[in-house]
Amino acid sequence: MANGILIIDKPAGWTSMDVCAKLRGIFHEKRVGHSGTLDPMATGVLPVFIGRATRAVEFADKSDKEYIAGLQLGVVTNTQDTSGEVLEERPVEVTETRLAEALERFRGDILQVPPMYSAIKINGKKLCELARKGREVERPARPVTIKTLELLGQQEENLYTIRVHCSKGTYVRTLCHDIGQALGCGGCMASLRRTMAAGFPLHSAVTLEQVQAAEDPASLLLQVDSLFQDREKLVLSPAAEKKVRNGMTALLHGLAPGEYRVYSGGGEFLALCLAKGGKLTTIKSFFEVN
Repeated sequence: MANGILIIDKPAGWTSMDVCAKLRGIFHEKRVGHSGTLDPMATGVLPVFIGRATRAVEFADKSDKEYIAGLQLGVVTNTQDTSGEVLEERPVEVTETRLAEALERFRGDILQVPPMYSAIKINGKKLCELARKGREVERPARPVTIKTLELLGQQEENLYTIRVHCSKGTYVRTLCHDIGQALGCGGCMASLRRTMAAGFPLHSAVTLEQVQAAEDPASLLLQVDSLFQDREKLVLSPAAEKKVRNGMTALLHGLAPGEYRVYSGGGEFLALCLAKGGKLTTIKSFFEVN
């Protein structure tokens, strides 16, 4: 039975759910989920969780992400990317220096209004469904953090490449749109490649073709504890292990407070746990229940 994390280099034209459906067939496993949805036009790092590892999706969703994006100036679309309907085309009189200066105001903690073409729900309705009906509703701005925003260069006239390292919930196409608005010429996202998600870099990703061609696709899976490498490792005594396996609190006096990757004496990853006041409680368990 397959259990683990597969870092897929998502191809263009596929939805994130398309990828999961394909992997359900390859692994013959119904429990398949992904972290951090990528739009069909986007490519790059898509962490996919298989088997009992699906219990870890919620932790991956909270992580930072990094992208390489194409910023097209002079064009405004209804989807804030080049896949949408062009609403405006404006002349561009922006130098590379002026663009680099404009990026400064978007670094750090900013407020971002989610795009209408998104899966966010307002009053129980998905924004994208309302947008397809030609409706637009007021969306409250949401705080996001842009940790890195770097101009990498110019591809062609009015088309630039930027690198974005951001918090969860950031829309890069909205960032491109807002940069264009700040410059007065409008803008949208021309391409998007995710280069890091949930701590997994692009070089750790495999293509769907590689998974299909593998003699043993399960050999490509990462262990679920690889998601928690930033937490300290804790190996339990048999008595404490029994407590954790039974969902009980283990008393471990002198253990520093914080979150831990918890293992059995035999090396099996058991759970992500929280230590506080000498007590160890389970945040989420990952061992198979017989």
